[in-house]
Amino acid sequence: MIENLPYIISQLIQPFNLILMIVGTAVGIVFGAIPGLSGTLAVMLFMPLTYSMNAGTAVIFLIALWIGGCSGAFIGSVLLGIPGSASAVSTCWDGYPMSQQGKSGKALAIGMVASFTGTFFSAIIAALLSETIADIAFLMGPWEYFSLCFVAITMVLAISKGNMFKGLVSACIGLLFASVGFSPIDAEPRFVFDNMYLMSGLGMTVVLIGVFSVSSIVTSYGKGFGALPVVDNKSVRGLGITFGEIKEQLVNIIRSFLIGLGIGFLPGMGSGLSNLVAYSSAKNASKDPDSFGKGNPGGIWAPEVANNASIGGAMIPMAALGIPGDSTTALLIGALTIHGLEMGPMVFKNSGNIVYLMFGTVAVVACVVLVMQALGMRLFPQILKVPYHYMYPALLIISMVSAYVDAGSLYKCGMMLVFAVVGIFMAYGGIPTAPLILAFILGPTLESNMLKAFQYTGTVSTFFTRPISCVMMIIGIGCVFSPIIRTVIGKMKANKQ
Repeated sequence: MIENLPYIISQLIQPFNLILMIVGTAVGIVFGAIPGLSGTLAVMLFMPLTYSMNAGTAVIFLIALWIGGCSGAFIGSVLLGIPGSASAVSTCWDGYPMSQQGKSGKALAIGMVASFTGTFFSAIIAALLSETIADIAFLMGPWEYFSLCFVAITMVLAISKGNMFKGLVSACIGLLFASVGFSPIDAEPRFVFDNMYLMSGLGMTVVLIGVFSVSSIVTSYGKGFGALPVVDNKSVRGLGITFGEIKEQLVNIIRSFLIGLGIGFLPGMGSGLSNLVAYSSAKNASKDPDSFGKGNPGGIWAPEVANNASIGGAMIPMAALGIPGDSTTALLIGALTIHGLEMGPMVFKNSGNIVYLMFGTVAVVACVVLVMQALGMRLFPQILKVPYHYMYPALLIISMVSAYVDAGSLYKCGMMLVFAVVGIFMAYGGIPTAPLILAFILGPTLESNMLKAFQYTGTVSTFFTRPISCVMMIIGIGCVFSPIIRTVIGKMKANKQ
């Protein structure tokens, strides 16, 4: 790594590369902040422009787009209550209530610093330990991946505000949505009803915008317009938070960072999962879990540290194994292949300078994002001063455009409205949406690894014969029965008293 430092520095200080880095970061933040768009979409749209660039310049520009999008996703969650992407879903649950309480500046400051912490330090660890950590992921089979997905879903059921049954219903709906399309092993069509638009399954953007964005707008509109929240720009000083506040959340930060890094380097996982698991862990470990969902700062620290720590984690299997850690790293692999770089174990010997340039760019862009967001932090809350009768139609238009851009089809816009109806019924039924989204995200991975495991033995016991898989399955089963266990323990304590 040290021998590549001169090349990394020479690339990063080139004027043209610096300009592309700043522009890419700004564009990424905008894409991340707008609901329905994301850093992944920014990378996808601008990737053709890099084909004529050299490999180093292309890496810097694409990573700037990616990191800006990931770090900017929390802005929409905090100010509008609509996640900029799947990685910022759980940030809504405490970030938006803080904005409604007139603490939008504080919420943005927490998200900004948390994003920097997760991104910067995960890049450093990825650069130092990428090959070693990749070996661990390489040893895991379908049994461990299925068990991990199972644990993730059952842990997030704890977010169901004490009603495990409604959480299970939500998760089952998510798994049902995930099964639409062709099955992963035998390619049999399911729930497509001879409709060509359903053959490829339900798009994440369509489901996410429908269930979260449009349903939230419609239900808020139905409740009537209240007074505009007070914006606390003048009370923000420096970064908006103190070192004392960071120290109070230190355990939460470290735990969330490890969750994000660990889930990030598992191929196919990523920030969409890590932010939910980190939020659930923070809530379960809190001394005041009932305050989560009502504006608890820990509910912003946990998901934002975790989803950005997944960035460094996702780059580990991409570089060391040639396996994309998430959808964005899959695009990066394609872009680098065009430049003659083949990701995998040999890339460190053949093109180690480019690999470590990627890690170095992530760390530098994290600092650039922090500066940009610090300068714009006092401007972002001005969005809250826009009257609701202007904001809601604009958000609906953005939602419709985002759904159309996702697939280039008006049919997808209609599907989005259908999912909006589902989200409205769930809201009025008190059914949480987090388990639905998580089950929908993990559904394909859960099913494909389950079928692969059954191809070896064909029995459920196969998930309990491997140590890591067995431990995770036991944890997942314990999460399902946790309400009963807590009730029994509570009665035992009451009887003793």
